[in-house]
Order: sequence, then C-alpha cells, then structure tokens
Amino acid sequence: MTELGVGRPTKRRAGSAVGGLPVADSRPVLADAGLLGSRCTECRYPAAQQGLPWCPVCYSPVEPATFRRSGSAWSSTVVAIPVGKRRPPFGLAYLDLDDGPRVLVYLDEPVLLALGERLEICGVDDGDLIAKKEEA
Repeated sequence: MTELGVGRPTKRRAGSAVGGLPVADSRPVLADAGLLGSRCTECRYPAAQQGLPWCPVCYSPVEPATFRRSGSAWSSTVVAIPVGKRRPPFGLAYLDLDDGPRVLVYLDEPVLLALGERLEICGVDDGDLIAKKEEA
C-alpha cells in the first residue's frame, strides 16, 4: 500500500516561495488615484481585481476602473489569534466602497465598528489594505 498522496497530483499547489508554481495575488491594488479594479461594460458590476477576462456576473467584457477610497462598514471583527505575520488583537472589516466593490480591509486599530460606519483606506501593509475611521 502506498502513502496517501505520494506520487499522485493533488489539487493544492505549493506557491513559488517554496519552489512551486506562481499563484496570482488577487488582493486589491491601491494607487494614488484610488483602488484599481475592473467594471463590466454591460451590467456595470464592479470588481476589485484587475485583468479579469470577463465579467463574473454576465460574462461581458470588462474595462479598467478606479474606485474611491471611502465607504461604509458592512461587517467587522477583532481577531484574537495569530494569522500569518499578524499578531492579535487586530481588526478586520468588509468595506463597501461608495462607487465600487466590497473589499476586506485591516483596521488601523482593533475595534468593532457599527454597521454603516464610515471608513477610508489609508494605505497598504505587506499587500493588505489598511483602513481607518473617516474624520468628521
């Protein structure tokens, strides 16, 4: 009897950091003008990824788009366990951008947010978006 998974292809691929195939980084990209992404030319669906071959909703062509950095909190949590390089506690939130998609952001401080609370993306840390509460 052979050991499970030895000599057989698996669905998981090691990333290029450990000698495997390169895996695309699907995290949103922040530029001076705003968050870079795509928008469908037909249904106008916004996506936080660049270079999509077609709209994930209606399969029509997409065009490059830039979205504003501000929006409202859809959900948030404070994480109490270490995840990757992050050490607890740290805050995470889903941010509904005013003119675009919903994106996952790390919060600049570990707090729970009220639904609809205004946030602004203020930077990037190791490829992850960082947001803070909008100043009134």
